[in-house]
Amino acid sequence: MDTQDYISSGMLELYVYGLLSDAENLEVAEMAKKNPEVEAEILSIEKSILNLSTSFSPFLSSENFAKIKAKLEIKHANVIQMQPKSNVLMYVGWAAAVLLLIGFGYQYNKSAQTTEQVVVMENEKSKLQEALVTSEIKNKQTQDALTIIRDDKNTVINLGGQAISPQSFAKVYYNKQTATVYVDAAGLPEPPEGKVYQVWALKLNPLTPTSIGLLENFTADNHKIFTVDKAAGAEGFGITLEPAGGSQSPTMEQLYALGKV
Repeated sequence: MDTQDYISSGMLELYVYGLLSDAENLEVAEMAKKNPEVEAEILSIEKSILNLSTSFSPFLSSENFAKIKAKLEIKHANVIQMQPKSNVLMYVGWAAAVLLLIGFGYQYNKSAQTTEQVVVMENEKSKLQEALVTSEIKNKQTQDALTIIRDDKNTVINLGGQAISPQSFAKVYYNKQTATVYVDAAGLPEPPEGKVYQVWALKLNPLTPTSIGLLENFTADNHKIFTVDKAAGAEGFGITLEPAGGSQSPTMEQLYALGKV
């Protein structure tokens, strides 16, 4: 394309109006540097715009019009440095990037909220499961206790309080046929820390105590009904308070409950 064809193509007008792409702006700028006729045509177009703007200046404030006119006059008074026009796409790109970051931030925030909700739900589920297990354990303990109490094969032996704790009491459910022993210790005070109740099966003549178990986890057991070792031929039962782990023989000064079959 020769110079005249290029000038008449309308590219220069679009260049002056800032409607070309970056690549087209660079193309025109390079052409103007190399071809004085193209550069002159660009100056002519800009002057025409200046003259046209003067005719419409009453619609602009005097201050804004003076600023625009001064910039154009300075441009024509000096050597023109061809600069590529601003690229609208660049601003669109930045705007898209900002929107994308906002979108990522929103999605991250939603994801964090969802994760937090899942954690809360899992914690609630765990608490419900623990409550269910506890309820099932308590229900089984209740059923076991009722079974023991209602079993007519069990002999109920009342153990009365002794000198160290007259208000204390206990019950032993003793099956003479199977030698099974259950102890209801609800009438005993909670043992001090480092102490444990120990149950003794007694032969009375001569008096011979045999340990048949410890009432461990006393505080944790709400029903206070404990299963201890079998005691074939027992003639009585006693409960003493002993150091944790139990004793080889009963500490008679710590005898809390005693009863005869």
